[in-house]
Amino acid sequence: MLYLRSPAPSDIKILKQLYAASSSLHQPWSYAPTDFEQFIQDEGRYLLCLKVDDSIIGTFHISGIVRGYFQSAYLGFEVFAPYQGKGFMKPGLQLLIKEAFETLNLHRLEANIQPENSASTKLVSGAGFVKEGFSKQYLNIGGKGWKDHERWALLNTHWQSNGKTKIGNTAS
Repeated sequence: MLYLRSPAPSDIKILKQLYAASSSLHQPWSYAPTDFEQFIQDEGRYLLCLKVDDSIIGTFHISGIVRGYFQSAYLGFEVFAPYQGKGFMKPGLQLLIKEAFETLNLHRLEANIQPENSASTKLVSGAGFVKEGFSKQYLNIGGKGWKDHERWALLNTHWQSNGKTKIGNTAS
């Protein structure tokens, strides 16, 4: 039903439209990119798409990958209107976790979420992420001010021990 893919230059027009149509959904948690050319070139950027018609329904971003002894990265995500609340992001996140842990061989994936963003907290906690702490004035969201964030993390070993390595198949 869903798949992940890298963005292409041909996606810029539709991404601009999707972000514009979703601004009331995303704000104040996130804001549209200011440079879509750079956005689509970001390493670790994935588009979540419907198999039936290739519609883009959301984005994921694995950023700040540190290799060596750390093997860790940060996770960002957004769903676009009118796809919010329809259950797409849960299997989409499982596909992304599979990519992070099996393909990229990461040990740890961390999501930093504003405490009031209950939809994002519900999504990551439902995927097995554990709340590890609180970071005061952690990110300057959209250049509009520093916001506090909760730190949620998922470890590769925890994901594997819960039998989740095959969960990506649920989205096919």
